[in-house]
Amino acid sequence: MKVAPSGEVSKVTQLSDDAVLSRAAQGDQEAFGLLYERYVERIFNYIYYRTGNTYDAEDLTARVFYRAMRHIGNYHDRGLPLSAWLYRIAHNLVANWHRDNSRRKEIPLDEVIFGYHEGDHPEYELLQLEERERLLRVIRDLPPERQQLLILKFVEHMSNAEIGQVMGRTEGAIKSLYHRTLLTMRDEFETSLSKVQLLDEGEDSQAAENDITA
Repeated sequence: MKVAPSGEVSKVTQLSDDAVLSRAAQGDQEAFGLLYERYVERIFNYIYYRTGNTYDAEDLTARVFYRAMRHIGNYHDRGLPLSAWLYRIAHNLVANWHRDNSRRKEIPLDEVIFGYHEGDHPEYELLQLEERERLLRVIRDLPPERQQLLILKFVEHMSNAEIGQVMGRTEGAIKSLYHRTLLTMRDEFETSLSKVQLLDEGEDSQAAENDITA
């Protein structure tokens, strides 16, 4: 691969993705390195929240950019940003990873959606713990496509239009999917909460009977 002259390095860093991509496609090593720097953290975060562990996320992230480097000469702009192309490569590699390893998709979304805030009282954390756990169970039971949507929305902070580019759908379709996902999560969470309440009521009733017969 070619290396940009030292006098051009600073100029390359100021170029748009399209301009840098054009140079990288011609074999400019410095240009591809810049694309790597711009997107490696975002791609790693995306993969991490699809796999749930750092080791595999690092390995798959490296594979994403290796595959991109191999095929960047064949990349054609079809109206999609470079980031969408990289996310699709990452999505395919993660899907193969899960299929090959027969692993359940465990997404640590609690680190993003909930998190622990400094200064929270222990009593408050205890009160919220059960609700967090129930909601996370609902999220992990969602189909992979809806889990991916939540990652792009909450982890990558993408707009519906950007998510549509990554997932190959229209902005309207993403809005609809997001709405249905929220409704499903609400219904499943309420069902889970009702089951817990019924269980608690049964335990209270049994305890009362024990007190009467004691």
